[in-house]
Amino acid sequence: MTKRVQKPNGVRKTGAKRFATEKSSGNVFADLGLPHPEQELLKAQLTLQIYRLIKRRGITQTEAGKVLGIKQPHVSALMRNRTGAFSVERLMDFLTALGQDVEIIVRPARKGHGGVSVVV
Repeated sequence: MTKRVQKPNGVRKTGAKRFATEKSSGNVFADLGLPHPEQELLKAQLTLQIYRLIKRRGITQTEAGKVLGIKQPHVSALMRNRTGAFSVERLMDFLTALGQDVEIIVRPARKGHGGVSVVV
């Protein structure tokens, strides 16, 4: 049980622990120091779109596997964002199999270093 302390101005303070925080770079994979963070973020964004499309259609993982040309266990891994076995190109192929257009635009970077993003 947390002990409450009444402060003079009527504000209560709980005995909650404080944790150090730091601002995210916008890429959790980079923040965690993982290798190839830009690629991992791109794969996560593409996988999220695949997940949403499958859920929106209300199809089973077996049915999704037939559409994507993979077996159900691989669809299960994909639905849990376990994309290690799939390349960015393969994930884009899955999106096109699900009836989506995938467009790649190359333009000069606003900053010194370019980036990759998914725009829905």
